[in-house]
Amino acid sequence: MSGFGDATAVERTGEGRYKTVLHGDYGFAEAINGGYLMAVLDRAAIDASPHAHPVSTAATFLRVAGPGPAEVIVEPRKTGRTAATSLVTLVQDGRRVVDALITTGTLDAGTEASWAGPHPVPSIPPLEECTDFLTTAGEQGFAGQIDMRFDAATMGWMGGHPSGSPEIRAWFRLRDPHEPDAFALALAVDALPPVALNLGAKGWAPTVELTWHMRAVPAPGWLSLHGTGRLLSGGWFDEEVEVWDSTGRLVAQSRQIAREGR
Repeated sequence: MSGFGDATAVERTGEGRYKTVLHGDYGFAEAINGGYLMAVLDRAAIDASPHAHPVSTAATFLRVAGPGPAEVIVEPRKTGRTAATSLVTLVQDGRRVVDALITTGTLDAGTEASWAGPHPVPSIPPLEECTDFLTTAGEQGFAGQIDMRFDAATMGWMGGHPSGSPEIRAWFRLRDPHEPDAFALALAVDALPPVALNLGAKGWAPTVELTWHMRAVPAPGWLSLHGTGRLLSGGWFDEEVEVWDSTGRLVAQSRQIAREGR
């Protein structure tokens, strides 16, 4: 496997039990990124399933995960011909860190959509016109693992001028040779800076719950991410992310509820 594949690998130790090592390079200040954690949980769910793809992952983040050894526990809830569902839990230092209800299925990479809504692929400038704003001090930590090129029109918050609209758009790929797959999509849906930053929020915004759906098998190449929000109220905000592949297909969707950074 590639660097990302190795970093999200799980090893079966018994029926429904896996060991893993969480990598600090996929986090910020000792807090591991939620998308990375979902990729680890999805790998265990797929290993324990007769199906090939995590079509739905609903993750509740109970506490911060840090770098180091952890265990994944997969408890089957239903196994069927077209779908299987398990409760998948990440445990670290004897404490539950993430609970996720994961439904697996098998998607056909050649399937064409029989219907699509009126919303087109989100407008984003060409790759060469976008900037990697977040790698100003070298490729360290999370920024060293992913390559993101941001639409400058959605990054005013970085200069102290939030746009007033909860929206961020970017191109996304892993810096290692790992082409987009289900596990890269799990990372992608939680890779953007919080959209609430464009509403004047500051600091880290911890995710409380995030549900993502894999809608299609992605083609090789860059992914484009479009993050939006609907409401910031009482310190809580929502964020929705759509992920589109290099052929213009919608390949993943997510929605999360998070706390406003302080």
